[in-house]
Amino acid sequence: MLEFYAHIRDDGKAQTVEEHLRGTAQLCSHFASGFGESGRGKLLGYAHDIGKTSQEFQNRLHGGAKVDHATAGALECAKVEEMFAACCVAGHHGGLPDFGSRVDPEGASTLMGRLKKGMHKHIPEYHWAGALPSVDKPPDFPDMFSRSLWVRMLYSCLVDADYLDTEAFMAAVPVKRSEYDDIPVLLEKLKEYIRPWFPAQSKLNGHRCDILNRCMDAATLPRGAFSLTVPTGGGKTVASLAFALKHAAEHGMDRVIYVIPYTSIIEQNASVFRRILGERNVLEHHSGIQIDSGDESSAENIRHRLAAENWDAPVVVTTSVQFFESLYSNRPSQCRKLHNIANSVVIFDEAQMLPTYHLYPCVGVIANLTRYFNVSTVLCTATQPVLGDIVKSFCPELDIQEICPDTAPMYELFRRVTYRNGGKLDGEALCSELAGLEQVLCIVNTRKAAQRVFECLPEEGRFHLSTLMYPAHRKAVLSEVKRRLTLGLPCRLVSTSLIEAGVDVDFPAVYREIAGLDSIAQAAGRCNREGKRPADDSVVTYYESEDPPPILQRINIGATREALNGNRDPGDPETIRRYFTAWRSLIGDGLDKSKAVEHLRKGISGCLLPFDAVAKDFHFIDQATCTVYIPENEGVPLCQRLLDGTADKLDYRRAGQYSVSVYEQHFAELLRAGDIQLLSDNSAVLTNPSLYSGCVGLSLVADVGKAEFI
Repeated sequence: MLEFYAHIRDDGKAQTVEEHLRGTAQLCSHFASGFGESGRGKLLGYAHDIGKTSQEFQNRLHGGAKVDHATAGALECAKVEEMFAACCVAGHHGGLPDFGSRVDPEGASTLMGRLKKGMHKHIPEYHWAGALPSVDKPPDFPDMFSRSLWVRMLYSCLVDADYLDTEAFMAAVPVKRSEYDDIPVLLEKLKEYIRPWFPAQSKLNGHRCDILNRCMDAATLPRGAFSLTVPTGGGKTVASLAFALKHAAEHGMDRVIYVIPYTSIIEQNASVFRRILGERNVLEHHSGIQIDSGDESSAENIRHRLAAENWDAPVVVTTSVQFFESLYSNRPSQCRKLHNIANSVVIFDEAQMLPTYHLYPCVGVIANLTRYFNVSTVLCTATQPVLGDIVKSFCPELDIQEICPDTAPMYELFRRVTYRNGGKLDGEALCSELAGLEQVLCIVNTRKAAQRVFECLPEEGRFHLSTLMYPAHRKAVLSEVKRRLTLGLPCRLVSTSLIEAGVDVDFPAVYREIAGLDSIAQAAGRCNREGKRPADDSVVTYYESEDPPPILQRINIGATREALNGNRDPGDPETIRRYFTAWRSLIGDGLDKSKAVEHLRKGISGCLLPFDAVAKDFHFIDQATCTVYIPENEGVPLCQRLLDGTADKLDYRRAGQYSVSVYEQHFAELLRAGDIQLLSDNSAVLTNPSLYSGCVGLSLVADVGKAEFI
């Protein structure tokens, strides 16, 4: 084997196949030890590039044709009856294939088709005389859904190990990837941060400290599934971090991962975590993050980029989209980081916002990570959804433990608003009430409604927010809104639901068009946020408009009406429980739109473990959108480079701050009218500047009234 090479560096130095297999096996074994599979990880590492011991691949290293070098390793795994390992090896570059069935023809894209190709010697002849390490039998899982997650985890270990060993050899100066403080050190940093909070200087802070102490006490519980139900204003951000760090330290866990629905919450939470734990220890990973406005080649920027690829930082803050789509993906780039979820504490912030039509596959992943991969999961929210029965449908022995039980009495202690039922309000009546208040926030269900209400408000101090505005524009508007609120100047803001996503504003009055009760509760969080005014003077009015409810919100609104029947208080924990019970009843069986769970459990038309098919069908956000880049302010030179074809990866990341997501039909209309110039099938640059308003953002011919996504 010494005469066969895996890689040749630019300076001419070569890495032998033997060296690469050994290095990859060591890393893969270490990664898989996080869920008890170090032996199988070693086998994967030794098997994956066996096919490079062919003359055809050696020719490839010197500019020859591409060669299938993965099937050989998969075939060797199959020979020792390691079929799931074979699946990982076969897809370690091209993507985890569908497992397939025994009737698949030779050459089919499934694993079985690939293996038949190898058995019939229709792959390059390889010269490998070694023996794969022996391993224990695979774990006994209750069904193929659980096994599919185990295969993805193994695949992740192999992909990351392969990348890292190759990177270490190819880099002229190997990048240091793990210069982080360990979990016990981070726990001490947290304790130092909260020390001045004790003894509490006010009654309200005393209640927050009580919640914090209860979280610290509960951290000694065994690993498992938890919920943290804390009233708005109870300090759950720091309290949940305290639980997670102490729990990780108690059980020798590797990291804390925060999964958050919206980027605006991520940015705020990540800022808090960096302040407590230090900049380098917190990885913020989502589509809107920029590495730096400076030199991408700097050591710190490279380290951050590499950490985003495999989540090896001790604290990771990411989006629900990134987390769940990666766990249902079959692509190497997305799956690479998955093994670092094992042996971690994973906190799902605002857990009530898991998407209705993907609730079953999302909860299935949460339950199985907890049961089989040494993960402790925490469902964290002020409005806890009813999910225990779904968890048990996957893992009957798993119970969700509440970290802070009996917090219902605290809701009255933390009450900062008074709810008012505004009844039905047509556009004229709504605008009249809003105009009568100097400072007020109105949240509506559609972008069209937001523009309509905005237009009818007095011009002085009126503002608009929706995802038709690019992120940098929204940030500028919010900055001016906060300034006017602080100075007591007139400020009337109309927004879609995006402002409910943890945006830190504090209005004395809020109007919320009827939606899910959890949305109304989130809207209330923008009223008297700092608790400086009496609750009786801080009114949240929920009302029904003249518009028909958006299709995606009709079930939520129906559940809200049922929960509020009898003039119940929207903020009462019992009302919230009634809402989620009614919501689940109205949803019925519609909890897995893509049928991901069914397809992984039973296969598709005889094809077992259809990884590729499931990955193509599972989209966390169902409504397909296209991207329009806006040439405004700093976006002007960025858009020009996009059009010229001279933009690099950093330009594209920066351009995200000057982009608007629109539905496909809107994109098609803009294209038909000649108002955009295509960059790809689903992205373009706006070429008609008159369509972008400094008040309301991108003008659209129509709005379909779908739910707002950011």
